[in-house]
Amino acid sequence: MTEEGRTAVPVPPAAVLFDMDGTLVDTERLWLRATAEVAAGLGHTLTEEDLPEVLGRAVDHTAAHLCRITRNSFTANALSEILSDTFSSKVAAEVVPRPGALALLAELSDAAVPTALVSASPRRVVDLVLGSLGDHWFTVTLAAEDTERTKPDPAPYLAAADRLGLDPAACVAVEDTPTGVASARAAGCSVLAVPSTVPIAKADRITLLDSLEQADLALLSTLTVPTTPTS
Repeated sequence: MTEEGRTAVPVPPAAVLFDMDGTLVDTERLWLRATAEVAAGLGHTLTEEDLPEVLGRAVDHTAAHLCRITRNSFTANALSEILSDTFSSKVAAEVVPRPGALALLAELSDAAVPTALVSASPRRVVDLVLGSLGDHWFTVTLAAEDTERTKPDPAPYLAAADRLGLDPAACVAVEDTPTGVASARAAGCSVLAVPSTVPIAKADRITLLDSLEQADLALLSTLTVPTTPTS
């Protein structure tokens, strides 16, 4: 067959790297509720202006933010513990998968596509979620403690790709917040974004969907650069 007659066939991503909170499980609302409760106890009402310091952020970051904007006797470390305890109790009682999450994980598993869980949550919360969601879906799991810097820094996604022995550019990250998208893009990943709480702006290497129910391996295979011709 001539070169013109060849068809480029999308190649599956080398791996799919999933955010956890708000992406695979409906915990973003629980984190907001937990943060709002802790903030209220400090005399502060959480507003939209606080969201960039809360959504997609590590517990330590949000605790430091609450320390800055409230006058209280707690240290950032103490507030981190309070936030973690409050959030963990809500996750243990109320965590549920996001629509389409389990179906997508099952399709990737059947196709032997490696996956990683890349979370800014503490390991204790990640393990709680894995107990409900199932840790068998993931080749690698990373929590906030596993890298020196967390999202929006690229370190978590770089670490996930490194543990899998892969080039980040050959991987697709799945995210739900601007913070997570920034982390994945800075690492070199293509991004499938399903906003959960705040909008995500259109940009190069970002594919936006309304739900993971619209995602499948065929779509993910169009998001990475490598293609191969077939005769």
